Amino acid sequence: MHIRVGVRVARSPYRREFSDKMPHEKLIEIRWRDVDAYEHVNNAVYATYLEECRDEWLERALGDVGEVWDYVLARVAIDFRRELRLEDEAVVVSCRLERLGNSSLTLREEIRTREGELSAESEAVVVARDRKTGRSRPLTEAERDAFERV
Repeated sequence: MHIRVGVRVARSPYRREFSDKMPHEKLIEIRWRDVDAYEHVNNAVYATYLEECRDEWLERALGDVGEVWDYVLARVAIDFRRELRLEDEAVVVSCRLERLGNSSLTLREEIRTREGELSAESEAVVVARDRKTGRSRPLTEAERDAFERV
């Protein structure tokens, strides 16, 4: 199953690949409310797990250079690989920068059990947003430098 939401992101001359970057990881406890009638973690909860890690990664990457609230999720694609159950107790979610564009970031994300079994992999596109206009905006040099350092 794939969840696809978003807009087409234009290619940019500023685009850079970052597949060698170390991921940011977050341990998240599987909560009873995350489990559905099939006794596995509901597919929508996977998106929440990814969001929690992505937001923490953005905060860490930006530091005092920018605000997490200046970015919006434009696209997310999730490939489900293994169901999660309450008995798994917790997951390790990872997020790393894959590409940097003119106004967007492409992130590679994964959800794994604590034992390392892949449960889901995701690609997310996050776009810098102008608060006044609500439209996308180019990344500032300070933001670009911050993301390249992570």
